[in-house]
Amino acid sequence: MDTAVQGPRGGDLAGRVTMRGPTGGVLASIPGQGFDALDLATRAWVCRAFGGPSAYSMVSALTDWCWHVGQSPSRHFELVCEAQRIAAQLASAYAAARPLDAIAPILPDAEKRFQDPAWQTLPYALLRDSFLALEQLTALATRGVHGMAEENQKRVRFLARQALDVLSPANHPFANPVVAQRTAAEQGRNIARGLAHYLEDHAPDAGHDGAQARVGRDIAATPGYVVYRNELFELIQYAPTTRTVYREPVLIVPAWIMKYYILDLEPRHSLIRHLVAQGHTVFAISWKNPQEADRDTAFDDYRRRGILAALDTITALVPNARVHAVGYCLGGTQLAITAAVMAREGDNRLASMTLLAAQTDFSEAGELMLFVDASQVAAIEALMWHDGYLDGGQMADTFRVLKSKDLIWSHAIKTYVLGERDPTSDIAVWNADKTRMPYRMHSQYLRALFLENRLSAGRYAVEGKVVALKDITVPIFAVGTETDHIAPWHSVYKLALFTDAELTFLLTNGGHNAGIVSEPGHAHRHYRSATRRPGDHYLSPDAWVAQTPPQEGSWWPEWTAWLAGKSTPSQVPPPPLGAPEAGYPKLLPAPGSYVYQD
Repeated sequence: MDTAVQGPRGGDLAGRVTMRGPTGGVLASIPGQGFDALDLATRAWVCRAFGGPSAYSMVSALTDWCWHVGQSPSRHFELVCEAQRIAAQLASAYAAARPLDAIAPILPDAEKRFQDPAWQTLPYALLRDSFLALEQLTALATRGVHGMAEENQKRVRFLARQALDVLSPANHPFANPVVAQRTAAEQGRNIARGLAHYLEDHAPDAGHDGAQARVGRDIAATPGYVVYRNELFELIQYAPTTRTVYREPVLIVPAWIMKYYILDLEPRHSLIRHLVAQGHTVFAISWKNPQEADRDTAFDDYRRRGILAALDTITALVPNARVHAVGYCLGGTQLAITAAVMAREGDNRLASMTLLAAQTDFSEAGELMLFVDASQVAAIEALMWHDGYLDGGQMADTFRVLKSKDLIWSHAIKTYVLGERDPTSDIAVWNADKTRMPYRMHSQYLRALFLENRLSAGRYAVEGKVVALKDITVPIFAVGTETDHIAPWHSVYKLALFTDAELTFLLTNGGHNAGIVSEPGHAHRHYRSATRRPGDHYLSPDAWVAQTPPQEGSWWPEWTAWLAGKSTPSQVPPPPLGAPEAGYPKLLPAPGSYVYQD
């Protein structure tokens, strides 16, 4: 091993420990020596053997539920009575040949899985209604169990949902009338297409279809140049398209768990292109995709060698101008920390701060918390220790499991049984372009922010001093999305509790990505927006929604108007691309080289 790294008990680890099975095969081989490395190797092997880091946490949650439900005879009686009521309701409806009347009390809003008219015919209607009744009973059985830890109740509900998805008649070809009708109509050709799709998707070169949108040609194609590069990121400066620009440039800080071009998709979906067209000088960070050699990259490196290095470059290229900084997801969390530290140290280079689906408090961090406790973090650390990073596929699998109904089961039936392919979209290409995360950074992030929630609790320190978000004085624009399962909007809204600066909060419909990529003209879009002035009293999220009327359309114009209002009124000629005389030459055309790293 080239680099000394601290082990769990503080010792430097070096070398490599290999665990072998009874037949001599390698079970685990990881860097390090001594008891720390042995512990890590053991945890990594157990984690893989039992299907992932969540095995112990899920088993302990089920044990907690069984123990406390077993001591609640009233809950047993309630479940029996509810089952009898539903059974009587179904029997009455079917005896009167009114199966559609039976579904209404069970699920008022019919699910997408059962919207096809074929589900209204017998025996499929009975299968559907029985399954929905089972879902209702399961929800009752896993909710409000007295004495049970809340996080365990959430995990048991999650496990129950996963199990029910397996049982759903919509996910079984022989119980799904849509599949039966399609197969009969096409004489099985849909099954043949589905098999071909399956072989395509599981081929060694899957995901390299030349017909897909290509990075640098169709997406991530806004003209510009890389004007700075270090071992952590490339800084892209985009070419102006207007004769004059606002004096203050915009810096975009994406999360390093994603490729930056989620904000520069096809031209009509590109937020970066939209900003340039509105007269902004735009810079964007494109993070390096870490390798094993980057295992010791720390969370604070993304502040020091990332955001601050980018600001140093921008202030050299656009002197005497403050910067509108924009952070997305985890990039927004780090930007908030950076802004607070800058304010503490008297660094006034920021003109404003925009946070897109970014959390500063993690006490309500959504369903991702199902996979974050002390046991699971220890297991994830052991897995990362072997390779030096968390593989992007592991993160993608976690996100798919959280929305398994849509991303696993419905997708599998549609693609591999009905033989239908969704049209390839720019966001689908981006989603398949996975990134890794360095061992040390991800471990620090999980423990300090997710597990211990130090930032909002006043226990997160940078350079030996606690970070206080209240030190931020620049205007803030924060965006939450209504159906975000990664950064729930109630969690994003908590920024109002920890800051005193002017805060404009905007809530838009959509999820973590689709809600942000919401260009003008996008159908069925709406948003709410309101500004809290310094000194205003705090409003709860529900109270805020109640008194903030929705507005139709994209939120992008609302934000760009806000940026314009926070900029110097008189515009100036665009700055040159790069500055060779100052040591910032145009290194290569956008989107640079880091974005192509697998």
